Amino acid sequence: MSITLTLPDGKTKLYENPITGNKIASDIGSTLAKAALSISVNGLVWDLSRSISENSEIKINTWDSLEGKSTYWHSSAHLMAEAIEKLFPGTKFGIGPAIENGFYYDIEIPDYQLTADDLLKIEKEIIELANRNVEFIRKEVSWDEANKYFTEKKDPYKIELLEGLKGEKITMYEQGNFNDLCFGPHIPSTGKIKFIKLLSIAGAYWRGNEKNKMMQRIYGISFPTKKELDDYLFQVEEAKRRDHRKLGVELELFTLTSNVGGGLPLWLPKGTIIREELEKFMRREQKKRGYQSVVTPHIANIELYKTSGHYPYYKESQFPPIHLKDGEDYMLKPMNCPHHHQIFMVKPRSYRDLPIRLAEFGTVYRYEQSGEMSGLIRVRSFTQDDAHIYCTHEQLKSEIKSTVELTQLVFSTFGMTVQTRLSFRDNNNEKYGGETKYWEQAQKEIKEVAEEMKLNYFVGIGDASFYGPKIDFMVKDAIGRTWQLGTVQVDYVMPERFKLEYTASDGSKKQPVIIHRAPFGSMERFVGLLIEHYAGNFPLWIAPVQVVICPITDHFEHYAFEIFKKLSDLDYRVELDNRNEKISYKIRDAELKKIPYMLVVGEKENSAKTVSVRQHTKGDLGSFSIEEFSNKLKEEVSIIN
Repeated sequence: MSITLTLPDGKTKLYENPITGNKIASDIGSTLAKAALSISVNGLVWDLSRSISENSEIKINTWDSLEGKSTYWHSSAHLMAEAIEKLFPGTKFGIGPAIENGFYYDIEIPDYQLTADDLLKIEKEIIELANRNVEFIRKEVSWDEANKYFTEKKDPYKIELLEGLKGEKITMYEQGNFNDLCFGPHIPSTGKIKFIKLLSIAGAYWRGNEKNKMMQRIYGISFPTKKELDDYLFQVEEAKRRDHRKLGVELELFTLTSNVGGGLPLWLPKGTIIREELEKFMRREQKKRGYQSVVTPHIANIELYKTSGHYPYYKESQFPPIHLKDGEDYMLKPMNCPHHHQIFMVKPRSYRDLPIRLAEFGTVYRYEQSGEMSGLIRVRSFTQDDAHIYCTHEQLKSEIKSTVELTQLVFSTFGMTVQTRLSFRDNNNEKYGGETKYWEQAQKEIKEVAEEMKLNYFVGIGDASFYGPKIDFMVKDAIGRTWQLGTVQVDYVMPERFKLEYTASDGSKKQPVIIHRAPFGSMERFVGLLIEHYAGNFPLWIAPVQVVICPITDHFEHYAFEIFKKLSDLDYRVELDNRNEKISYKIRDAELKKIPYMLVVGEKENSAKTVSVRQHTKGDLGSFSIEEFSNKLKEEVSIIN
C-alpha cells in the first residue's frame, strides 16, 4: 500500500508505506540527501529516520532553513551536554533547547562554578565527540522506564519534567554515551557538527522562576563551515559595539534606574526627540489612510480583561490586580485593544461607517521577570503604535493589504529587509479562543493576501495570538540579525466576546472583523533596534541634534549665533558649541556624539558669509552659503515627507 506525499512546490509523489525522510531525500537527489538535517511533516519537524505512514505534506530541512538550523543547534546542545557529563561527572541537567542564534543548556555542577577556561575544554571535547560520527537515536519509552533511568542517574530536574508528562508519549534520545529526555528532532549523526563556539556562562533560575534554584546556563553556537562561524563571531563583536544600552548612555538617549524600577525606562531629551519624530512620521502616514486618534487610560477594571481573555490567559505576565477600597479590582493595562472596543461601542454603527480605524500610541504594562529584561528591548512599560480596524468581511482583505503596505513602508524607510511569518494556530494546543471555523477563515484570508502581495513568507504553526492568526514581520538589521517587530492580526474572536455589531445594508445586525496592527511594535523596542541598526549614526530626520556650529574662537561667536538663529527658525535641531576649547576638540567631540553635520566658522567664513561643512564619518565637504546648506538639509529630510 502506498501513500501520497506533497512537496513544497505542490507536486505529489507516491511512496511505499512506511517511508523515512532519509529515503525521501535520497530519492530526490544525492546532494539533498547529504545536506538534509530533518523533515517537516504536516508542519511538525521530525527526525529523518522516523517513518511516515500516511498522506502528508513534507519538506526536507537543510541548513538554509530555520527548521534545519534549529535541528542542528538542538543536536549541538545535546552534544555539549555529553561533553560536560564526561568532563564533570555528576552534572545535573535541566533543558537544552535551540534558540534564535545557537543553543543553551541549563546545568547544575554541585559545588563548582564553570570558568572561561572550562568552556575551552568543553569545546575541545565536543569536537572529539562529534568526530565519532555516531547516530542520534530516538527511543519511545514508557513513563516508568524514563523515571527509573533518571532516578538512578539522580537527575532531579529531568524527574520534575517527567512529572508534567504523565499520560503522554515519552521519547528519549541517545548519542554515544549520553541519553536525554527530549521530544526531538535531531540531525542524523554527530559528524555533521563541524565548528562550535561556547559563548558565555550565565545564571538562570530553573524554569525561569525566581523561587527556584539558580543554575548555570551555557550558551553556544555551531556551524557547518568555519567561515560561517568566523562571520558570526565578527557579528557578535560588532553587536557589542552597537549595543543600544551602551550607546543609549553615551548619546544621552534614555536611562534606567532602580529608583524608578527595573524595566521602566526614562526617556532623556535627546531620546525623546527620536521617539517624537517617529510618532510624527506614523501619525502623518495614518492620517493619509483615514485613521482617527484616540487616547485611553493606563488602568481599567479587571472585568474588561476577563471579557477579552487577556486575564487569565496571560495572568503570569501581568502586574497583580489593584484592589480598591470599594471592592473593585483594577489592572495596569496589558493591552490597548479592549479599550478601543469600548470606543467602538460608544454609539450604534452602520455598514456605512466602516471601516473604522482607531489609532493610539498607548502605553501598556507587562510583568517581565527581572532576569529577562534588557535595555529597551525587553521592558515592563512600553508604548505601542497600536491601531484597531473594524471592518466588514468584504473589506477585510483590502484593509489587511493596506496595513501590510504601511508596515513595509516603515521598514523600507530605514533600509531594513523583511521576511514575513504567517503565524497560525497549533490545533493540538488549547490556548486559543473562538470557534475553529473563524480561525480557518482568517488563516485562509491571510495566506491569500500573502500570495497576492507576493510577500516573502513562511508559516509558523503555534505562533498565533490566542485570539487570532497574524502576519509577523521579521526584520533584518545592518549586521544581519533578525528581529520580530511589526504585526498585523486578524480577529474574529473579540467581536464575539464584546458583542460588537453594526447594522448591515439589509438592516440585520452583524459582527465586524477586527485587524490589530502595530508597525513599530513598541516604541522602546523599535528605538533600541534603530540605535543598534545605525550604531547611533541616525539619519538626519531623526537625529536628536542635526547640526552643531563650532566657532574657531569667541571672536566669531556672533556670526555663529546668526547661523544658529537662521537654522533654528527653519526648524532644524541646532546646537552652538561656544566652549573655550580648540576647534579640533570640538570636532572630535561632535564626532563622538555622532552629530550629522558640523559647521566650522572662522575669519574666512565670517568674511564670505559662508560655513565650512563637515559631515559625520565623511569629513570636510567644503564651503557652503547658509542657503546652500539649508537646501542640502531640506533635501535630505524630504525622504519622509
